[in-house]
Amino acid sequence: EVLMAGFGGQGMLLAGKVLAQASMDLGKEVSWLPSYGPEMRGGTANVMVCIASTPIGSPLIESPRGLVVMNLPSLEKFGPKVKPGGIIVINQSLVERDPGRHDCTVIKVPARELAQEAGAPRAANFVMLGAYAGATDVVPPEAIEQAIAEEFTGDKAKYIPSSIAAFRAGLKAGQQARL
Repeated sequence: EVLMAGFGGQGMLLAGKVLAQASMDLGKEVSWLPSYGPEMRGGTANVMVCIASTPIGSPLIESPRGLVVMNLPSLEKFGPKVKPGGIIVINQSLVERDPGRHDCTVIKVPARELAQEAGAPRAANFVMLGAYAGATDVVPPEAIEQAIAEEFTGDKAKYIPSSIAAFRAGLKAGQQARL
């Protein structure tokens, strides 16, 4: 169970969709439940992704095992709800505050900077997805890369290499934080 949250336009719904698709491609049971404010871009947006080997009873997550947050309002709203022993991945490019959760693993990722270095300044969402995947081994990285490639078709195919590069930068950050 992971909750991904940020402002509308930061790509958390897309990151959750890619994670859900990668999990489905592996034959897992998956639910993907997006939620966003009426203002869309700039408003609040979050997505709950449940991945299981057995049928999922409810797509709602009261206390997620994982939390990926792009901004401070999302951390303030959802940080206290993470299960003890869970993981919180924070975009330190926009969030400087500590979540105050000493019973969880906290990983701070400079998402904007890593995305820029990867040549994909708008792909901080994939950096954050990579960090979560690297820290948890939720699904194999290759499955997520394949799902990214499947997401961008036609005119958008040009975004595949930079999006995968951003994902890999985050993956490396997540793997290093786990050590």
